Amino acid sequence: MELAYSIAASVIDKIGSLAYQEICSAWVISSDLKKLELTMSTIQAVLLDAEEKQVKNRGLSVWLGQLKDVFHDAMDVLDEFECEALRRQVVKMHGSTREKKIEGIRESLEELAKDRAQFQLEERFEDQRIGDRKREMTHSFVRDCDVIGRDDDKQKIIDLLMHPGDNCNVSVISIVGIGGLGKTTLSQWVYNDKRIAKHFDSRIWLCVSEDFNVLTLAKEILKSTGGGIKQNMNMDEVQVNLRSILKKKRFFIVLDDVWNENRNKWFSLKNLLIEGGQGSKILVTTRSHKVASTMAPGPIHDIEGLAENDCLSLFLRWAFNEGEEKQYPNLIKIGKKIAKKCRGVPLAMKTLGGLLYSKTEERDWISIRDNEIWKLEQKDDDILPALRLSYNRLPSYLKQCFAHCSLYPKDFRYSNLDLIQSWMANGLLQKSNKSAEELEDIGEQYIKDFLSRSLFQEFKDVAEHSFINKPLVETCISRFKQLRLLNLRYPRLEELPSSISTLKHLRYLNLRGNKQIKKLPESICNLQNLETLILRGCEELEELPRDIRKMISLRYLSITTKQTRFPTNGIECMCSLRKLYFDKCPGLESFPEGIQRLTALCFLGFQNCESLNSLPQGLKHLTALEVMLIQNCEKLNLMEGDDYPPSLQRLGIGRLPKLVALPLWLKGSANTLNFLTIFDCHNLVVLPEWLSDLNSLQKLMIRYCPRLSSLPEGVTHLTSLRELEIVRCPNLRRSCERNVGKDWPKIAHIPLVKLI
Repeated sequence: MELAYSIAASVIDKIGSLAYQEICSAWVISSDLKKLELTMSTIQAVLLDAEEKQVKNRGLSVWLGQLKDVFHDAMDVLDEFECEALRRQVVKMHGSTREKKIEGIRESLEELAKDRAQFQLEERFEDQRIGDRKREMTHSFVRDCDVIGRDDDKQKIIDLLMHPGDNCNVSVISIVGIGGLGKTTLSQWVYNDKRIAKHFDSRIWLCVSEDFNVLTLAKEILKSTGGGIKQNMNMDEVQVNLRSILKKKRFFIVLDDVWNENRNKWFSLKNLLIEGGQGSKILVTTRSHKVASTMAPGPIHDIEGLAENDCLSLFLRWAFNEGEEKQYPNLIKIGKKIAKKCRGVPLAMKTLGGLLYSKTEERDWISIRDNEIWKLEQKDDDILPALRLSYNRLPSYLKQCFAHCSLYPKDFRYSNLDLIQSWMANGLLQKSNKSAEELEDIGEQYIKDFLSRSLFQEFKDVAEHSFINKPLVETCISRFKQLRLLNLRYPRLEELPSSISTLKHLRYLNLRGNKQIKKLPESICNLQNLETLILRGCEELEELPRDIRKMISLRYLSITTKQTRFPTNGIECMCSLRKLYFDKCPGLESFPEGIQRLTALCFLGFQNCESLNSLPQGLKHLTALEVMLIQNCEKLNLMEGDDYPPSLQRLGIGRLPKLVALPLWLKGSANTLNFLTIFDCHNLVVLPEWLSDLNSLQKLMIRYCPRLSSLPEGVTHLTSLRELEIVRCPNLRRSCERNVGKDWPKIAHIPLVKLI
């Protein structure tokens, strides 16, 4: 749901920015823009009130819709000015036409502004106190103290899991309840219980959601049990490996959030698991009794709402810092009534508690308690009023971003970067005079805010499929000239239409996985507003467009190509680039000189570039470069020279056959490097004593390095190290065993040590 208030704010923000004032100085339109800004500001003042009242007023809803149309027209015209400025042709091209457009938009707004009187709207402004205090980000692990009122439920589930069961090797237990009751939290609590960890040989957690794909689930189980996964494994290969690994082992699998009612799919999955040892269990969480009965005739545990006292405890935990509630007895009284309205649903209490976090004035709590939303008809244990109330109280800038997420399917997996790029492409993070880096930081903060309000849960996997042909893409391009984001991921295109250049507003273009595209149209270089271009997985792409340097706004570029060398005056001239990633470029031998021009670059990655023999020259000048990922580059030698970035914060290196020791140049980032991961380095024999010089290192991960057998003495001096993870390194694992390994004294000071 788009918000008129937010769109108006974006337009006003753009007009008022210094950059835009410079653009407009080339025309005689400054006065028109000022008038437009004044009219929009006058209307914006009543929009918060209008958006809340439109639910009960059809005429008001129509009026808001008309306003949004005009606001969008205004944003498009302003965008056109920016695009023309980027092409350095502003003065020459269509100046008078755009001037008339601005005048027409202003006149339309003034007409609509006259209509607002009939709705008796009040001027309101956003509460700037929202978000002043930030709650720390949550994590997936559930501690005992984080769960309230579920002790009996937990014990009943554990008793069922520990029961030897009947003659069949694998039995199923279901937890059933409406959304928000805490089925997943209860399952996590059980999953992490020490008794369960000791009782079962293997534990596996899977989020299933609506896409019950047997092959995908089987692969996830295989991967979780340590089995190898190949990209194109078929069902027969998976089942052979899975049966072999699970044979005679007592396993515990959680299938979280199941919606599947197809018994054939369930039996196909279960048949892959019957080789498990006696007493193996599968725990299913679902909202539907029908789903539970479809899965198996086993025990069903119905999860109920929390008791009244537990409701209040949970609500207060989210509304206050620990012990703080004692200072506000009147707020506790109001809180009791709010908690009662939540009808025992934990998510509702977390959401409203988070909404009132940092609010200590009674009027804020009373407004929640007495809100009109509670009067709407609702079913038993209905969580929607609480969520709607929480949404209504979000700042407009968060509402717009949160509403944007409704475009994705349920449980769609999007990384922080994907989501932030999408928000940026649609102008939802548009702030005056902010750099790209600052906008990304703003986006990260928005995500943290959603997590703290319990409006986001941890991201879950779901398969993504898309089948778009060229005529459909051409139709899309011809009809939607104002597109900001175009995701053509995995549509099996053979070529991208040259008409793509007409999408002058486009900020984000994703062509990932188009394995048949051999060439991109040169016209794509005319997309001077484009900020994100994803070419990863375009395995038949012969070369990049010749004039790619013209894409001067590009910030994120990922590349797969058959090209062996990039011409000079190409990528290295794209000074706005912040993230540059090469994946599956088998012929790429080197990078052209001049990478030092990419002064904004903060991420650089090379993956599956088997012909690459050296990293680009000039890295030592990239003071903004914070993250590097280098893997599966069999000819690459990292040991030579000193031309490497001076202030890395994160480094991942793996599958490098020539790596026999860590490169000495890492010491150059001793004061900045906080995350180091080393994986699949089978020729790495020893870690250097100078590892102790990395005094900022907080997390060290070592995976699949079988020849490593010990840690250097200097690890004792890594006082900043908070986490050490060692996976599938049998010799090193034995050396680091708690209390008994010869290297344990070196790492005993590290708070979290994982040995797998």
